[in-house]
Amino acid sequence: MADLLLRHPVPHSVGLDRPSRRLPANACDSHMHIFDPRFAPSRHWKRQPPHAEVAAYRQLQQRLGTSRTVVVNPSTYGTDNACMLDALAQLGTSARGVAVVGAEVDDAQLDRLAAQRVCGLRVNFVTPQSWGATTPEMLTALARKAARLGWHIQVFVHPGQLVELAPVLEALPTSLVIDHMARIDPAEGPAGAAFATLRRLLDKGNTWVKLSGVYMRSREGAPAYGDAHALGRALVQAAPERMLWGSDWPHTTEVPDTVDDAGLVDVLRAWCGDDGVMDRILVDNPARLYGFGEA
Repeated sequence: MADLLLRHPVPHSVGLDRPSRRLPANACDSHMHIFDPRFAPSRHWKRQPPHAEVAAYRQLQQRLGTSRTVVVNPSTYGTDNACMLDALAQLGTSARGVAVVGAEVDDAQLDRLAAQRVCGLRVNFVTPQSWGATTPEMLTALARKAARLGWHIQVFVHPGQLVELAPVLEALPTSLVIDHMARIDPAEGPAGAAFATLRRLLDKGNTWVKLSGVYMRSREGAPAYGDAHALGRALVQAAPERMLWGSDWPHTTEVPDTVDDAGLVDVLRAWCGDDGVMDRILVDNPARLYGFGEA
């Protein structure tokens, strides 16, 4: 099977190479999405979603050497989490879910999600949402509901929004996970206002950052995304115990079939500068945040 994978690309992932080092046991991809044509997109979503089913994602796991994963419900499905829950059922206990819900969600609905290994809520300020505009009040209301279950809140924001929302984010009663490095522009990197805000949140000890989506803002591009190196390195050094890595497969923000996931793993390795730190980000940190290994 290994030889076959070296000869045939994984759907939505270019290249045939594996990462430059063999990943440790229980390495986790902490941010990816499943798109399955059995599940209809929300009426608010205008773009055609890709075919990116669980079977294709398993091929990516075999190529990269990851075994744990976090399935994030995409905005494509609005507040319908059925596709994500189906993926969790297929992937089994090695998977956790992050759901998207409306502000009106009740405890019983959240309890049903928790029973299916959902452990967080995503609040998106960037892409179109089925309810319309996301507000700070909605974020706060959902955080209160998530806190009862010990869940985290995951936010997707533009850099300017991160700065504006900082007082709200600091006051949340849950752990906070920042998507895709807050989309900070590599040209500003650690010198910009958004990084300063992110650093203050990290220093409070309850914020985590997903080292994912480097291609969203990089001008230099693959394979090394060298213009983002200073930013990635600064984040790792700021709080290595609360960094996470995610592939963001199947890379819906990019031109189809232009992202090399093995290359993204190698970028993480370059940012870490030490394989022990890399293992912490791939294994220990997600195990702690997402409860891998717990009954």
